[in-house]
Amino acid sequence: MIRFDSLQDWLKWQESLHPLVIDLGLERAAQVFHALNPDYVKPPTITVAGTNGKGSSIAYLEAIYMAQGYRVGAYTSPHILKYNERIKIGGKPVSDEEICEAFARIESVRGNTSLSYFEFGTLAALDIFRRADVDVQLLEVGLGGRLDAVNIVDPDVAMVASISIDHVEWLGGTREAIGREKAGIFRATIPAITGDPAPPESLIQSAIEQHASLYCIGKDFGYKKQATRWDWFYGDKQMLQLPEPGLKGEHQYRNASSVILAVTKMSEALPVSEASIKQGLENVRLAGRFQLIDSEIPVLLDVGHNPQAVRTLADYVTAVFPDRRIHAVFSMMKDKDIAGVLEIMNPVVYDWFFAPLANPRTATESVMREIFSQSPVSRVSFGFAGFTEAFSAAKNQSQEGDLLLVFGSFFLVSECLIEFENK
Repeated sequence: MIRFDSLQDWLKWQESLHPLVIDLGLERAAQVFHALNPDYVKPPTITVAGTNGKGSSIAYLEAIYMAQGYRVGAYTSPHILKYNERIKIGGKPVSDEEICEAFARIESVRGNTSLSYFEFGTLAALDIFRRADVDVQLLEVGLGGRLDAVNIVDPDVAMVASISIDHVEWLGGTREAIGREKAGIFRATIPAITGDPAPPESLIQSAIEQHASLYCIGKDFGYKKQATRWDWFYGDKQMLQLPEPGLKGEHQYRNASSVILAVTKMSEALPVSEASIKQGLENVRLAGRFQLIDSEIPVLLDVGHNPQAVRTLADYVTAVFPDRRIHAVFSMMKDKDIAGVLEIMNPVVYDWFFAPLANPRTATESVMREIFSQSPVSRVSFGFAGFTEAFSAAKNQSQEGDLLLVFGSFFLVSECLIEFENK
């Protein structure tokens, strides 16, 4: 049986094991999962899908349940600094040793079944949470929903944070097609919650077909902002004078509202006080989401990489940093709607600095030059060896009162945070 001494060696091997980086389908993962856990007893489970807002929703849930004193397992992806961030217990990434042991257990039962990198990670998370006897597990869908490895476990509450166009080659090119894929996490009689203010018809239809109980924001539950507080309501239930969500941006009220409903729906199995909800909303932290780093020229980081996320970023920057010159350090995956993102951010950004990344999935400089040449952007700089050079050039063009914006990819934000950590 294959065993490796280090987590890095395991991950390197997993990357080469499966012919496809993304291979949607449940059969392989389910087969190995049943061999690994023949008598699996599932802890209370909340599964979160969505184009944007998945990570934020999990972060709120984690903070609220931890404030109540529960032992919480949270599985998210991708990571920003270390792989271990994907599998957390009690808000802390699990150790290399625990992950390596889980990989070894998976490998011992895998036989000839080929698993992708993501499937290995999902199975490891489920195995680690089972052994740690968590009170609740929070599972973030990697891509889509219906055929994502996370969907081998039946949730007790299924959430779809938002739906927009992304991952077109796997999920389809319309919100209707994508909505159907996301709704694949719904189950009969189980609460299904969406924080999308205009959910596609396919999501609603799928809930009906699957006999899931669907709750839509703005229709079945919602929120109302006051000066510095906000109120949440659902039927005859309400929570008044809630603190502003710890994560910034208007969309975070939708995410937080959906999360409060999820917690309410889980309350028989996992009772939570209003005080814990308030504490969780305030305490929540998440790297790379409108994250502000204070320095002589402030740096704003955001992992937004599709038009919906970037429109939210543009609104946020306009509201919070009005009249500032914004210098954008930018990079994106080649399968994203780069032209759409440039169009949205062009009125907000003063000048652009393209940061090439080593990852083979990112857009190369020649591809970016071509896209920029056909965009409305007039000031863009190329020719940098990597993030560090591009960031330095942007900083050199900045003066007091300006803002440095690093956005467009998890990998880019990761490089930026590593750089700041090293300093």
